[in-house]
Amino acid sequence: MMARTLLALGAPEVLAGTPAGAMADELDFVALPAPERNSAQPLGLALVRRRSVRSYAPQPVPLAAVSQFLWAAQGITAADGGRTSPSAGALYPLELHVVAARVEGLAPGVYRYVAGSHGLRREVGESIVPALSRAALGQQPVADAAAVIVIAAVEERTARKYGARAGRYVAFEAGAASQNLALQAAAQGFGTVVVGAFDDDAVARALRLPRGERPIALMPIGRPG
Repeated sequence: MMARTLLALGAPEVLAGTPAGAMADELDFVALPAPERNSAQPLGLALVRRRSVRSYAPQPVPLAAVSQFLWAAQGITAADGGRTSPSAGALYPLELHVVAARVEGLAPGVYRYVAGSHGLRREVGESIVPALSRAALGQQPVADAAAVIVIAAVEERTARKYGARAGRYVAFEAGAASQNLALQAAAQGFGTVVVGAFDDDAVARALRLPRGERPIALMPIGRPG
């Protein structure tokens, strides 16, 4: 009953596109390696290295690297739930999805990031790369990446407080999260690019997003090729 109540309220950690009764299914949950919080990597160097990378080598991405990317974009950093990226009213409308193609220790499929437990919940148990590539108008980086992190949003979470300005605030947050992710990728020697040209409905269908959640950006990731 509690899960259904939270789902109806659109709570960020529960609105996961799965039936409430499936929330306890640990077989579909992947605990991520703990993120590195005390890196000696200078921010200035990551800023210098950050470039849009559209060509990727075929080798897989370690699960620890994916963990770090997700934490950089939306990881929890404070006891009160504060995250690595700012959020208007601390309402956290963003949802991150990993479309895994070649991730060590992760079967191909689609996984939703659960920030509260720093883990992944499997939502699609098969590769959707061809469908996602078509939805992204055939862009090669989406087809070639070891993984694609999809930044999506439930705008209603923000609209309840900020009304018509919610779309603007959600866009700010997606920009902050994507930059954090891009800087983290650069710091670790990976490449990524922010892809905004895609068919929104086709991406939502491929990821099987629940009603009210829409994709904002695709970020293919891999070793530069």
